[in-house]
Amino acid sequence: MNYEAVIGLEVHVHLKTKTKAFCGCSTEFGKEPNTQTCPVCLGFPGSLPVLNKLALDYAIKTGIALNCQVSEFTKFDRKNYFYPDLPKNYQISQYDLPICNDGFLDIEVEGQPKRINIKRVHLEEDAGKLIHKENKSLVDFNRCGIPLLEIVSEPDMNSPQEAYEYLTLLKSTLEYLEISDCDMEKGSLRCDANISIREKGVTVLGTKTELKNMNSFKGVKDALEFEIQRQVKMLENGEKIIQDTRLWNAQKQETFSMRSKEEAKDYRYFPEPDLPPFIISKEKEAQLKKSIPELPREKSARFMRDYGLSNYDAKILTYSKIDALYAEECLKAYANKEKKLMANWLIGPLFSEANNRGCNLSELKIAPDNLVKLIGFVEREEISNLSAKTVLTEMINSGNLAQSIIQEKNLIQISDSGSLEAIADEIIGANPKSAQDYQQGKANAIMFLVGQVMKKSGGKANPKIVQEILKRRLENA
Repeated sequence: MNYEAVIGLEVHVHLKTKTKAFCGCSTEFGKEPNTQTCPVCLGFPGSLPVLNKLALDYAIKTGIALNCQVSEFTKFDRKNYFYPDLPKNYQISQYDLPICNDGFLDIEVEGQPKRINIKRVHLEEDAGKLIHKENKSLVDFNRCGIPLLEIVSEPDMNSPQEAYEYLTLLKSTLEYLEISDCDMEKGSLRCDANISIREKGVTVLGTKTELKNMNSFKGVKDALEFEIQRQVKMLENGEKIIQDTRLWNAQKQETFSMRSKEEAKDYRYFPEPDLPPFIISKEKEAQLKKSIPELPREKSARFMRDYGLSNYDAKILTYSKIDALYAEECLKAYANKEKKLMANWLIGPLFSEANNRGCNLSELKIAPDNLVKLIGFVEREEISNLSAKTVLTEMINSGNLAQSIIQEKNLIQISDSGSLEAIADEIIGANPKSAQDYQQGKANAIMFLVGQVMKKSGGKANPKIVQEILKRRLENA
């Protein structure tokens, strides 16, 4: 491709406060429509907003975590536009003096580091929610006024994969700060993407389009990939790209135009007259800085340093704060100096069980010491890996310990050569094609035969001994 993409992302995050940004209404999700409203968030004449202190603190903490400069002086502005879910016909937002600016987030793409600069972090209120029926539209104002943090990156990303890695690390960082649940299904985290393309080597930006309606990180990646192809095709055909706002249709896997793109002048920003400017002291900034926990990249680096894990393993284990806490307990409980086997169990069988059950690792209720004991049976070759996974599932379902499950289900590994040789001969006889393939130099054919022996033995055969027996039988035939 003779073109490169230029991508910037705007991420909107619901802050985890009990009350809204400028009034005392509850922010609890899932309540009956229009039951969490008041004159302030509905924009009644004469009602006055009061800033939620915790929302401001969360915004400052986020800025510090994203390496931003925290403004000593900040103010709120009115962003004027009409839409049915905006009862005041304006949104309290921030324009020229955001709470934080000029930060960065360091990501890694295919083993290569890249810095994504962050233009600004500002606080605003969310709008309501439109619900479209067959021949009418309804509006729920419960979401109106919920504190919303907007994090705007510079156009520093050049591929959908870079955008995906940035979003993944940003979401993880916000969860570590415990300022939001970042649940995209609830709308707690939303992302808009600005994308343009230009010929490689050119520094001038092309005409950008804005992408909306992407409800997953994969959706963001897919939408960007489609839009890059669409814009390249247009330029190659001599067509002009129009600056517009486009919606992503996940079912059709394509974008379509919603409206022409607005500029800042269209919103007629002016200072919010009902809120004073705010001074953020250096003492306040220092106090909040102390409350910031070890963040994902720092924890990942420490896992590599303290437990000898690979970059890949450490990154997976530290993505979620709550999973990282459980993983570290397990790594500490595992006495072996080499922690790779424990990491493999956490990333493999345990994450698989957690994903299937829609929970985190600690909710599986497997005590670290009990997991260590299960792994010990595998290390001593008393049970096979396959049997151990069966035991793990039973431990989660029943709450019983590994030893009692192994005894009850008679899962002790068969290592007796005599018993295994008989099964091996039977499998070779039943699969002459695979036996012949191995004898003709296709080394991988042996693994199919090993699998058949494991299946025949109910997963109890020692795979190492089985492989040795099969090789001996076939090579001496």
